[in-house]
Amino acid sequence: MTFKPDQNDPNALDALAGEYVLGTLDAEQRQAVEQRMAHDPMLQAAVDRWEARLLPLNDLVPPHPPSARLWPRIERSLNAVASPVQTKAQTSWWNLLPLWRGLSAAGLAATVVLGTALLTASPKVSPPAYVVVLVAPQNQAPGWVIQASNRQNIQLIPLGVAQIPSDKALEFWTKAEGWDGPVSLGLVKPGQTLSVPLDSLPPLEPNQLFELTLEGPNGSPIGKPTGPIQFIGRAVKVI
Repeated sequence: MTFKPDQNDPNALDALAGEYVLGTLDAEQRQAVEQRMAHDPMLQAAVDRWEARLLPLNDLVPPHPPSARLWPRIERSLNAVASPVQTKAQTSWWNLLPLWRGLSAAGLAATVVLGTALLTASPKVSPPAYVVVLVAPQNQAPGWVIQASNRQNIQLIPLGVAQIPSDKALEFWTKAEGWDGPVSLGLVKPGQTLSVPLDSLPPLEPNQLFELTLEGPNGSPIGKPTGPIQFIGRAVKVI
């Protein structure tokens, strides 16, 4: 995460709230956000907006009862971490490292699912048919979400503000099975949502590749990626 809890820029504030609700912050960062929300109504309002966007997920995902072994496992983790002078109620959930490490493998998958709710706040808007979470190759941290309510138009939505050198630019690419190579979808400004029509391309399909590469200020000079990949992901059909 590139944001600090004392930032007042509205875009940074909204992105910070988004990371908080998506669950991509670490324990220290999450605690800092929660402390700030107690006296920062703008941050609290941004968090409320993100939570309202995510609530429709409850209707998209069928319930799955947890394994009978889950709660005993959590209880064992609680007992293992709690010191002799602590009760279970006094044990901080955010300090339960064995538990959270065990759940961390599901973090990226949860982010993919949560990405389907990055819609406008109106509950009447239909959920996207496809979603892509673009992650940094180095650490798998999610940086962008792509959503498509149909197969001919997509939205690229930032989860933060990527740090790009002043003499470089992010270029957006896609490639589906059977294509000769990636096709440019244009330059992307860090921190800004981009709507891209796919009228001149075949319809969007599952597992279609999307990536953002670091190119010169005017984009790739040869019509193909030349710079390092900054974020990458594949399309998943959700409805």
